[in-house]
Amino acid sequence: MSDSQSIPSGTIAVNDLTAFQQNILVILARESMYGLAIKRHLESYYNSEVNHGRLYPNLDDLVEAGYIEKGELDKRTNQYTLTDQGYEAVLERLEWVFSNTITDEDRAAQIKALVDDAI
Repeated sequence: MSDSQSIPSGTIAVNDLTAFQQNILVILARESMYGLAIKRHLESYYNSEVNHGRLYPNLDDLVEAGYIEKGELDKRTNQYTLTDQGYEAVLERLEWVFSNTITDEDRAAQIKALVDDAI
């Protein structure tokens, strides 16, 4: 989002998302999940415990900002789903990373190989 666009009160601009919040969006890009499943994915990535007190406030912030939706899986479990805005945030981050990483044809080929392997 450019500096000239206004951000509604209570939302987080894409470039203001923390790495932790960006990782949540990436996890949810694959499929909707409940909180503890997201927690397990994050713990696997960070190779350390993720505190509930860190996870759930960040999930709530992402819901409030419109990047994810919170629904009821059952009476005790919430499910989180990436919104179109959240998907666009993931793409915007990837575009920024690629634009700063791909500096020549060799690097472009390495990134292409990563993408091809992911498919």
